[in-house]
Amino acid sequence: MKTSNLRMIRNPSQKELRALALKHTPAVMETKYGNLNKISRNKARMAQYTYCLAPESEAGSYSGKVMDPAKAAALIAIQKKYLEAQGEAVAIEGYYGLGKEAVGVEWIYSCEGANIAGMQQVLSFPRAAVESKEQLAKPFAPTFRIIFTPDCPAEGMPGRQAILVDLQNWTTYILGPDYFGESKKGVLRMLCDYLYQRNGLVLHAGAKVVQISAKRETMAIMGLSGTGKTTTTFSKQGELTHPVQDDMITLWPGGRYSVTENGCFAKTFGLTEQTEPVIYDGTIHPSAWVENVFVNSDGTYDFGKTTLTPAEVAKWKETLCLTGASKENVEAYAAGKVRLEEIVDAGGTPRDGWDFVVWTQNGRSIIPLSAIRDAADLTRELPPIGSMGTLNRDEGPEAATPGIVRFTSPAQAAGYFMLGETSKTGAAGKERGKTRSPFTQPFFPRSHALQAKRFNELAATMKHCTMWLMNTGYIAGDQRDVEAGKALKVKIAHSSAMLEALLGGRANSAGASSGNGTRTSATRSWT
Repeated sequence: MKTSNLRMIRNPSQKELRALALKHTPAVMETKYGNLNKISRNKARMAQYTYCLAPESEAGSYSGKVMDPAKAAALIAIQKKYLEAQGEAVAIEGYYGLGKEAVGVEWIYSCEGANIAGMQQVLSFPRAAVESKEQLAKPFAPTFRIIFTPDCPAEGMPGRQAILVDLQNWTTYILGPDYFGESKKGVLRMLCDYLYQRNGLVLHAGAKVVQISAKRETMAIMGLSGTGKTTTTFSKQGELTHPVQDDMITLWPGGRYSVTENGCFAKTFGLTEQTEPVIYDGTIHPSAWVENVFVNSDGTYDFGKTTLTPAEVAKWKETLCLTGASKENVEAYAAGKVRLEEIVDAGGTPRDGWDFVVWTQNGRSIIPLSAIRDAADLTRELPPIGSMGTLNRDEGPEAATPGIVRFTSPAQAAGYFMLGETSKTGAAGKERGKTRSPFTQPFFPRSHALQAKRFNELAATMKHCTMWLMNTGYIAGDQRDVEAGKALKVKIAHSSAMLEALLGGRANSAGASSGNGTRTSATRSWT
């Protein structure tokens, strides 16, 4: 996008980005910890407003919606006009990945998105980590571009929002959302397609290097947002555990993999220092950025906030109205004219128009890898993947997924991974029930069948990799049933113990079963 009369604030420091966010970003506040917390209008990524640019006749080749390029051009023109009217924007230059697989990205944000620019800069690798001195002396030549304008509405579109993915020109235009995940996934969506064309497969997966009996290997953990991927990545198994990535890696032949991000994007609901000390410490670190976490009067975070009292709504009135709540409803609840039980059902779901009384469970923190305790050195050669699994957050009266299941062949693993079924979490907003996303990868823009094809090709080269499925949810119910004594919750300690047993070849002691329903030892081959 070429624009005239637009001054670029290019590659500001983190300190400068915080100052820009405090000046330009609505509903952002500094906390006791010295980091910034943004309360956004959108509380999750908006897949329903995401479109790949292609003719309708080609819709079958894509995993989501498409939009004719001619229609998209009108929206892109609206965005360009908006930026020119603002007069200045923030530009971040960096890379996703390191080494030969690194892909250069330029992000351009209107100034009200300065907080998103700050978060994205944390997750990207700087030019100096990838380029030679000769390259650094030249103008940046990115492969991808993201152009993000949170307060520019996509007029005429549902929700007045649009995420337009141009895979021909490796550019994504984002109009209307103010949620950081749209920036992050904007890059990862294009990366999925770009590296697939180069014979890789981007997995929605965390990764950690573990050492057991002097043997080092990488464990990859796939999972939809909210199923426990980051938590599992940072749990300790073996003598040593070094987190590598918490969200996305790229798989290559032989179990080799490449990294994508220079930090962590962690879900914060229910976070405690006792159960998840690494994420907790990272979240309260001054270098972190935080999104949609409740802040107490003393500036500390309340990671377990659920419903708001009338007094709390009165205190948060300005922020709630800034982020889309009805002023009339806010004032009515704050004055005690409407009671909580009148507007929130027994399952905790608010009526339309009253969402503000239930605090989102999709709070997030963006943590630099440098603030992650015992993080792996990404400049060193990382051992290949020897263990790979997917997380299923089973829930409801019929929930009966075993604690952990070891698959007996790549084809069997691919079948379960393609199902990608799990319970919806706080990342899905008010929606309830089950969801399916092949390979837990909702960002792969082309036909999902391509993922299965590539996975089978790559898995055939990983002869000594153990593949598994683990339940991180419930047995025979949900949290209310647990409280009533009618169901069980698979807790972090349980998951960690099962993985420890699987890695150590003691799967039977963890109650593992094979994919055909029988108990099995954790042999390391596909025979």
